[in-house]
Amino acid sequence: MKGLRLIILAVGLVTLWQIVVTLTDAPHYILPGPARVFKAILNHYPVLLQHMQITGAEIVLGFLLGIFLGTSTALTMFLSPLLKRWVLPVLVISQAIPVFALAPILVLWFGYGMASKVAMAVLIIYFPVTASFYYGMQRTNPDLLELARVMEARPLAVMRYIVIPSAMPAFASGIRVATAVAPIGAIVGEWVGSSGGLGFYMLHANARMQIDVMFAALAALSIMALLFYFSIDYLLDKIIFWESKQGIM
Repeated sequence: MKGLRLIILAVGLVTLWQIVVTLTDAPHYILPGPARVFKAILNHYPVLLQHMQITGAEIVLGFLLGIFLGTSTALTMFLSPLLKRWVLPVLVISQAIPVFALAPILVLWFGYGMASKVAMAVLIIYFPVTASFYYGMQRTNPDLLELARVMEARPLAVMRYIVIPSAMPAFASGIRVATAVAPIGAIVGEWVGSSGGLGFYMLHANARMQIDVMFAALAALSIMALLFYFSIDYLLDKIIFWESKQGIM
């Protein structure tokens, strides 16, 4: 059912796109039509696939590292109120500074390779993961905690069987947000400085006035981001099977 809605939505967007091109009579170097972009995808498929692999690796590595750092920080703040007083301001400050403004610094520090793009994705992912997991643990049912205390349950058992499972729905929401924004970090990093990836390829095509190729790279990025999001969403539904949710799609 979800797949059918996506197909209908895609067809509707492409139709609207073609209507705009037809009504405005925009030149192809300003707004290419769907047919021209589809032809560019077919003609440049091997190159697009190569750059998709680079960007995809950056997104996945940043996503995994961001989740690891986010969950570690959330657990640290939850288990140690003293450390929370020091960590929480740093966490807030990290979001007060525009992440995009840090991209040139990250490229300077980590170079033009994959490391700077992964770091950029981590910075974008870090806050929603940390905040959702921490506040999810904070909202654990106090009656369950009191029952565990009466039964003299060990702290590790309380964390494993009560606190963490109670926080998983909120944590999953944070992961979904992180999944949606992860490509932004990789692409911005590639725009600032890189030698490969879809962001690099888009800038390269734009400099050569190959607007149809640029739109083809954008379409490839959109498809990859959607596949990534719905894969993670499906996985989370299977893991958190006890919590019903209303999906976006």
